Amino acid sequence: MRNFVLLVVGLVSLTLLAHAESAQQENREQAETILIPFKQDLQQALREGLSRGPVEAVSACQLQAPKIADGISQDGIRVGRTSHRLRNPDNRSPKWARPILEEYLAEPSARTPRSLALADGRVGYVEPIYMQSLCLTCHGESLATDVADEITRRYPQDQAIGFKLGELRGIFWLEFPAAEELSLGDG
Repeated sequence: MRNFVLLVVGLVSLTLLAHAESAQQENREQAETILIPFKQDLQQALREGLSRGPVEAVSACQLQAPKIADGISQDGIRVGRTSHRLRNPDNRSPKWARPILEEYLAEPSARTPRSLALADGRVGYVEPIYMQSLCLTCHGESLATDVADEITRRYPQDQAIGFKLGELRGIFWLEFPAAEELSLGDG
C-alpha cells in the first residue's frame, strides 16, 4: 500500500511539474509576443532621432521610450527596460528582476530569457538586451562631444556609457498580473 501511495504522489508531482513547465513556456511565448512591438517601436524612435542627428536621438529616447512602454502596458501587464548602469533613474528594475540581471552579468553563458512565478500569482519575464551598433552612438566607449554634453545635461547621474558592441546592456522585463486580476478585468 505504501508503494502505491508513493507511486500516486510521484505521478501527481510529475503532472504538476509538467503543467508548471507548460505554463512557463506559454508565459514566455506570450511575453515574447508582447515585447516585439515594444522593441520595434523603440528602435524606430531611435532611428528617427538619429536621422535628425545623434543629439536628437538622446531626446527621442528620453521622450518616446516611456510613452512606448506605457502604450504596451495595458490590462495589468507592465513592461519596461532596465540596466545595471542606468541613464534614466526612472528605469530602475522591479525588485524581482534585479537578481536575474545580476545573474546575467555574473554568468555570460546563461543569458536565456526567463519567466518566473512572482508573489500573489503574478508572473515575470526577463530578456537580455545586447549592445548593437545603433546603441554605440549614445552608449559606446567614445561619444561625440555634443552627444556627451546633451547626455550630461539631461541625465547628470548617467552611468550608461562605455559599453562595447555585443555587451549586455540591460534587460527588457514584463510582468503579468495574477490570473484573478485578469478575470476581474474582463467582467
